[in-house]
Amino acid sequence: MSTPAPRKEHLDTLAVSILLVCCMFWGLQQILVKLALPEVPPILQSALRCVGATLLLLIWCRWRGIALFEKDGSLWAGLLAGALFAAEFACIYLGLQYTAASRLTVFLYTSPFWVAALVPLFVQSERLRPLQWTGLVCAFIAVVFALRESMGGGNARGDLLGLLAGAFWGLTTVSIRATNLTRIPPEKLLFYQIAFTAVSLSGVSLALGESWSFNWSCTAWTIMGVQASVGAFASYLVWMWMLGRYPATRISVFVFLTPLFALLFGSLLLGEAVTSTLLASLALVAAGIVLVNRRPA
Repeated sequence: MSTPAPRKEHLDTLAVSILLVCCMFWGLQQILVKLALPEVPPILQSALRCVGATLLLLIWCRWRGIALFEKDGSLWAGLLAGALFAAEFACIYLGLQYTAASRLTVFLYTSPFWVAALVPLFVQSERLRPLQWTGLVCAFIAVVFALRESMGGGNARGDLLGLLAGAFWGLTTVSIRATNLTRIPPEKLLFYQIAFTAVSLSGVSLALGESWSFNWSCTAWTIMGVQASVGAFASYLVWMWMLGRYPATRISVFVFLTPLFALLFGSLLLGEAVTSTLLASLALVAAGIVLVNRRPA
């Protein structure tokens, strides 16, 4: 059995730096998905990036000598995490058919509340204090405040799917911590999630009748390559490693930065306006992160 990585109770400089880079890329990834949508259907896009990431992960593990298929008692917990991970992305892409992306994003980023509310039930050391709950609420208010200018219409079905996606995202993290999946190598933990998603969402794509034509432009192929290699492989592998080393409740609050980075990249790449509202929201998110990660006196 693998020796678990030594856990830390607070985020250090390395953790903060990694989280900022991950959130920046996840914000950019939303723009990349949007740019590829005219050529690559949404569910197929999500499935194929996980197919590519799974192949890269297998190559990585072979090179590093990491065993993915040995018996270690993690199978059922791993399949649960994989099912929740796949359900999150299915809800995201299905929800986008009924509501604006900015509106769905608000509901998606309720995920840290699920983590903060449920993880302490299984891991007592991750219980948040009132000041930290205040920081979490500040960060969420900042996201709503920043996105309110660009929120288009929506309906109950799209909103519900957005909420479900946020719940599934949070529950994925909760299941990993509650079942102690952090004891296994992060590569195996990631394998459960992306391999399950690759198989299940491929089936969903076929069931929805999405076109499987691969006559894409060079831009679309490049976007899919970046999504698979950096998005679903490298960034998620780092995230799995961090879940095993740092408190989930503290690192999860950083995901509030992702939609704000998406708005920034939207301005740079798609010509969308950056307003004073966005800048104020970034400041409020930063304040929320500081409060959540503040050391007790």
